[in-house]
Amino acid sequence: MKTTMKYVSIVLIALAAIPLSAQTQRDLDNYRFPDQRGVSVFEAKKDTVSTFDGVHVRIGGASTLQFQALDHENSGAAETPVLQEIGDNFNLATANLDLDVVLYSGIRMHLRTYLSSQNHTETYVKGGYIQIDKLDFISPGFAEDIMDHLRVKIGHMENNYGDAHFRRTDNAMSLHNPFIGNYLMDSFTTEVGGEVYYFNNGWIGMLGLTNGKLNQAVTRPGTTSPSFLAKFGYDNYLTEDFRFRLTGSLYSTNQTSSAYLYSGDRAGSRYYKVFTDVDGVGDGFRAGRINPDLKNEMASFMINPFFKYGGLEFFGIYERAKGKKSSEADSRTWNQYSGELIYRFGTEEDFYLGGRYNVADGTLSSGDDVSVNRFQLGAGWFMTKNILMKAEYVNQEYNDYPLSDIHNAGKFNGLMLEAAIAF
Repeated sequence: MKTTMKYVSIVLIALAAIPLSAQTQRDLDNYRFPDQRGVSVFEAKKDTVSTFDGVHVRIGGASTLQFQALDHENSGAAETPVLQEIGDNFNLATANLDLDVVLYSGIRMHLRTYLSSQNHTETYVKGGYIQIDKLDFISPGFAEDIMDHLRVKIGHMENNYGDAHFRRTDNAMSLHNPFIGNYLMDSFTTEVGGEVYYFNNGWIGMLGLTNGKLNQAVTRPGTTSPSFLAKFGYDNYLTEDFRFRLTGSLYSTNQTSSAYLYSGDRAGSRYYKVFTDVDGVGDGFRAGRINPDLKNEMASFMINPFFKYGGLEFFGIYERAKGKKSSEADSRTWNQYSGELIYRFGTEEDFYLGGRYNVADGTLSSGDDVSVNRFQLGAGWFMTKNILMKAEYVNQEYNDYPLSDIHNAGKFNGLMLEAAIAF
């Protein structure tokens, strides 16, 4: 608590030192809005027009609170761990603090801090990056024809593998997720590296390179090799009312002490305490998610179709990951499939209804072939562009897990309510 209060005091002092004029213009160039305007946005729009008139600080954040009414059960066999009893109540409120700073024409910095999360009740920094859309700091108009299409991002940041991470909940930032839970195989990691983008008439290309580490340290040299990322796709309006997007992404790492692509979220899932046993052992803060546990020689690719026609919206996932533990002789493969259909309506599309079906299947390190399926029904109401009320019914089932596994003949289901604020 003392550490948290010290951090908050420092932040308040720093904010007090910011001129009031810094908050008079809250819209930034080449930026995804955290409010309703950012719904169904993926990479931030590439804009060649600059509004730079000096260093500008945008202070933002997010806060969420859920009411959970879930039940979980497994086979109850003698060899299967006994599940902890859970009831209906509120979860811990989560909060984010965002600092976005325009440093120069075409240069922006982003920093996100988790003020409170399921896994870390204390404050800690998620990560950040610097984004370069112009080279005017070298000289006005330098390489302008090239930079009209290029973007460079460098930092300890959320890596742009796939499109699913743009629709997931990032601790308290849940306004862009039409549902309450994230995907089964939650592909999300933060590594130090850089990404170079190319934008041209709807075409998108990205190449990235990271150091392959979630937890940064200079110890254990030689145990980790760089990770490579790539994305290619198309995103444009084919007619005035019909938007179409299709992308393919790749993440590959040859040698690592532990690949975190499917376990990189240290904040925690939305389904608190499901599949935790009476001794507190089980899925923990990643409850309800599937970690294939592919820690070495891992390669994964994801294909994401998206379309929006009027108020009707579809987003899909096909993903395949292959890798192994260092102790395993042969690689294992996992697949993920997901399809969600959303209908947004109202004058400003302030209301929506939708459903998502998500499946993951693959081989455990024990050699057992298993699968997990989840069905979600969701509804939402944007009370304002910064406030979203959400409701969800979820049903998740675990298939073919061994008797000694806590997930043997397991399932959980029930209702979730969430109030989300982002600004």
